[in-house]
Amino acid sequence: MESTQPKVPVEAVALYNKFIHGGVTRRAFMDGIQKIAVGTMATTAMVEALMPNYAAGQQVSPTDNRIKASYETVPSPNGNGSIKGYLVRPISADTRSEKPSKLPGVIVIHENRGLNPHIEDVARRFAMQNFMAFAPDGLTSLGGFPGDDYKGGQMFSKVDGKKMAEDMVASAQWLKARPDCSGKIAVTGFCYGGSMSNTLAVRLGADLSAAAPFYGGPPADADIPKIKAAIMAHHGELDTRLAQGWPAYDKALTAAGVPHEGYIYPNCVHGFNCDATPERYNKAAADLAFQRTIDWFNKYTRA
Repeated sequence: MESTQPKVPVEAVALYNKFIHGGVTRRAFMDGIQKIAVGTMATTAMVEALMPNYAAGQQVSPTDNRIKASYETVPSPNGNGSIKGYLVRPISADTRSEKPSKLPGVIVIHENRGLNPHIEDVARRFAMQNFMAFAPDGLTSLGGFPGDDYKGGQMFSKVDGKKMAEDMVASAQWLKARPDCSGKIAVTGFCYGGSMSNTLAVRLGADLSAAAPFYGGPPADADIPKIKAAIMAHHGELDTRLAQGWPAYDKALTAAGVPHEGYIYPNCVHGFNCDATPERYNKAAADLAFQRTIDWFNKYTRA
């Protein structure tokens, strides 16, 4: 598989990842970038290269006439009361006959910044593959994604984590129960969403058919035998903490008899799938990981 190193220094990408996960302040991030930039490229240029560009990363337009999208509010009595999300279906599923076709569903879970335009675009990509997708916004209780990743990250830390998890469970159960869903659902997510994909595999048991966590942490060892969904994990080689945790998860899934596969993508950092952040993005790896995920979900939700 062809892969490319990030254009900016790896340590700058690592600092950006730490910054967006709340590990350092904006001032510390800027100071760190200024030190790294000496002798390589201008500080301003490096910061601009690291920040998300949603328009450049968009693959499917929100107004694409092949999809139907809407914002829906899901009851979440055990969570924050309700959670809003982005629902997408392919138009073709609803025009072939008088009744809407029942499609398998995919829950798409964001990183730790809320439902930003990139995650909505990922949901549309699944609709283009003949799934119905729902991307919940964990920041709903605080007004939703604020339009800025840094502010979204600050808001994210203020939401009760246990209640947000219940919101995600409610979202999955709502999608599964919809009359236009086949009753077979899968989940994917990135960073927080990757960890939450593993959590939903534990919580939903046989109600979940498949999960494809991207650079997500594994569940507690004691919970892994509760998983009934087929798991496909994706990690970047340079995202060492999470990548090095895969062998133990692999071993535990094998012991639990869970169908699973895991991939470590060479020269890829945390966030390699996100084409809205070009200096983390690795197109070859992202395309391969997405196709593997589609094949995995087709295998386990359309049987």
